[in-house]
Amino acid sequence: MNLDLVDSELIPYIESIPSSAHIDWSNIDLVRQQSREKREQLAESLPKIDNVISTDYFVDIENERIQLRVYRPKNNSQKLPAVFWIHGGGFCFGSVDGDDYLVRSMTREIGCVFVSVDYRLAPEYPYPTPLNDCYAGIEWLFSKADKLSVDSQRIAVGGISAGGGLAAGLALLIRDKGEFNICFQALLCPMIDSRNITDSSYLVTDPRIWNRDSNIIAWQHYMGTTECLTSKAVSKYAAPIFANDLHGLPSTYIAVGDVDLFLDEDINYSERLEAAGIGIQLEIFKGGFHAFEFLVPSAKISKLARATHSSAISAALFD
Repeated sequence: MNLDLVDSELIPYIESIPSSAHIDWSNIDLVRQQSREKREQLAESLPKIDNVISTDYFVDIENERIQLRVYRPKNNSQKLPAVFWIHGGGFCFGSVDGDDYLVRSMTREIGCVFVSVDYRLAPEYPYPTPLNDCYAGIEWLFSKADKLSVDSQRIAVGGISAGGGLAAGLALLIRDKGEFNICFQALLCPMIDSRNITDSSYLVTDPRIWNRDSNIIAWQHYMGTTECLTSKAVSKYAAPIFANDLHGLPSTYIAVGDVDLFLDEDINYSERLEAAGIGIQLEIFKGGFHAFEFLVPSAKISKLARATHSSAISAALFD
C-alpha cells in the first residue's frame, strides 16, 4: 500500500507497528487476546466517560447465553431512541468489552440508548449463528423496550466493519421476517462482499492494518467454506452485496475511508440502495484506512468522521 494515499496524521500509527506484524490466524485465541488488549490500551489513553451508565443483560439462544450491554445517558430516564450496535473483528474476534469505550462515547455524543451484542464468533460459530444471535438480541430489545425506556418506533441498527456487515444482513432479515421495524441503519466501513473481487479489495496488502489476506481468511471462517470467494449462491443475509431486492429497507448511512479495501463494495451497495429509493448518506473520507477514526482518534480526519457519524445517527433518531 502506498502511504502517500494515507492522511498524514494517520501515517505515524501505521509506522508504529512492526512491518512484520500480521494476524496469526492459526492461533485465533491469541488474536482475540491481542485485539482486546489493544482496545483496552487505547481506551486507557483517552479521557474517561462519566456521564453514561451501562447494565448487562443476557438472552438465551440455542442453549447459550448471549450478553447484551445497554448504555444510556446518566440521569436521563425519559423514553429515548436506541441503536442496536454490532462490534467488528472480521466475524472472528472483537467483543462488547472491546467496543465499550467506542459505544460509551457514541451514547454520550448522540444522547440515545445503545445496546451492544456479544454475538458468538467464527470459526467456532460460522454463519448463520452470529446473525441469529444478533436477531435474538434485537428481538429482545423490542420486547423490553418499555422496561428499558426505549421508543420502539425509533430503533436503529449499526455496526463497524464485520459488525456493519452483520447490521446490513440484520436489516434485510428484519425486513423479510416482518416481526418489527427498524428506522435506520448506520454502516461504518461495512464488510459486505465475500468475493474480494473489486479494485479496492486489491488495494490494501499491508499486514499492519486490515488487508486483503486477512479479509479472505475471515470470510472463509465466517462461511465455513472457500467457495464463498467465488460462489454467487452466498446468502444475502451473510453477504448483503448479493441482495437483489433492496426495497423496503430503512434509510441508511454508510461511511468508509478511500484507503479501505471495502471502498468499492460500500459505494456499490449505497448506489443500489439509492436506486431502490432508499434514503442514503454516503461519506467517503479521503486518506482514511479501515476503522481509522477509532484507531487514531486524535487525528483531525478521525474527529471529523466521528462527528459526521454522530450527526447522521442523531438526525435519523431525533429529527
